[in-house]
Amino acid sequence: MDTRAARAAGSVVLSFALLLPGAVQASADDIRAKEYWLEDYGIAQAWKSTRGEGVTVAVIDSGVDGTHPDLVGAVVGGTDASGAGDPGGQRGLGEVQGHGTLVSTLLAGRGHTAATDPDVPRPEGSGAPTATAGADDDRDDAGGGAEDPAARAPETPAPGPFAQYGEGPDGIVGVAPAADLLAISLWIEGPGSGPNPAGIPVDEQVPKAVHWAVDNGADVINMSLGSTSTAWPESWDEAFLYAEQNDVVIIAAAGNRAGGLTQVGAPATIPGVLAVAGLDRAGRASAEASSEGISIAVAAPSENLVGGLPGGLYADWSGTSGAAPLVSGVAALIRSRYPELSAAEVVNRIVDTARDAGEPGFDTLYGYGVLDVAAAVGEDITVPQESRLGTMADWIELYRRHNLTPTAPPAPPSEEPAEVIPAPAPPQAQDPLRPMHDVPALVVLGYGGLALAVLLAGALHVTRVRRRQAALPEEVADDAEPGGSAANERADRGVPEAPAS
Repeated sequence: MDTRAARAAGSVVLSFALLLPGAVQASADDIRAKEYWLEDYGIAQAWKSTRGEGVTVAVIDSGVDGTHPDLVGAVVGGTDASGAGDPGGQRGLGEVQGHGTLVSTLLAGRGHTAATDPDVPRPEGSGAPTATAGADDDRDDAGGGAEDPAARAPETPAPGPFAQYGEGPDGIVGVAPAADLLAISLWIEGPGSGPNPAGIPVDEQVPKAVHWAVDNGADVINMSLGSTSTAWPESWDEAFLYAEQNDVVIIAAAGNRAGGLTQVGAPATIPGVLAVAGLDRAGRASAEASSEGISIAVAAPSENLVGGLPGGLYADWSGTSGAAPLVSGVAALIRSRYPELSAAEVVNRIVDTARDAGEPGFDTLYGYGVLDVAAAVGEDITVPQESRLGTMADWIELYRRHNLTPTAPPAPPSEEPAEVIPAPAPPQAQDPLRPMHDVPALVVLGYGGLALAVLLAGALHVTRVRRRQAALPEEVADDAEPGGSAANERADRGVPEAPAS
């Protein structure tokens, strides 16, 4: 296997976390009216104090169309990490070329005021001014062909919902409409696009993109992409550590069940990365436009979304690809209002102010809870300095430097017949107090043996005494005779006889 093939075999397969039903033509008031999250999740309230001024967010994605009416002036820089795109990152690449523009409009769309040129065709029901009627137009019988002055006056559309936000009433206004964007394009392959024509695999594109974002002033990085693997290439370690060391917030999509991601995959599993799950229109965990996992931090809207597409178009869409930029926008609002906070403290504000949902406390569907933008931006709270989501530095120290990464799966068994091992004997019930019984038994046995020895010794002694007593009368009789043997014995040993009494 050559080097490139070997590298590809171990690389992670990324995809965008979205469900895209199709593009729709721009509508002056319809689009803005669909942004229910602006008020339902406290974004409009947070705008009373900040709209993300002075903050730069990098969008690592398929590329961003900076000429979209809602993004004019928003994209201040960019690059291409794939080797196949526009040097400024503003041309769509790969399987879903408009994905980065969808994401960017939700994050930092400015909105706009639609042109009023009567020669520009407008979609029906747009609320835009209509062309005036000419003098030679057909009139009804009552008018007798007379020109109605009111017919020449352009209609004044009633302001739609949220029309007061942004740089105009039309199009999309993002969560942080005053933040700047960096467009960084990747080639995410798929059945339609095929592999990257430049030959650079995605596991090399991602760390390159993260490095460039950090070096070019990103305060927040949005990654609306995911994989089916919880693990990530070791080549990513240094790049994500670099972002952590340079105080950059990274936010990633958790993935969608409908897209085949039943559990959270990298990069949303990387320590310190804020992983975003999805909610339906009612604020419940989405059945299709979300996934599940222990790395989920918060949940945000992922269904019934709307976003901009290249060429000034819009689309209704769903997916955690849309939930992630909503949270990235919130991070931009926090960094704008509280520039003294570290990246870890920004993350902790989002996590600590989330509204608990699902099982009490942390759970694998909502993480720490549902996004509450007004609280995250406006509440006077103190948060820990250490990220609640862990750190890449600690993870590398534990798992990479101490070689505690998961071991490779065992080799498949050989085709030789396996050795037949007899089944073990069935276990026998044992007295749970046996250890306690064994000790007294030994003690008793020891004392019993000692007692038996004493008895045997005593019996032996008694037998000897009795034998001696049986022999004693003869000895006494001998002593009683004059000149007996006893007396002779004493005489032989020179022992004087006792004097007579």
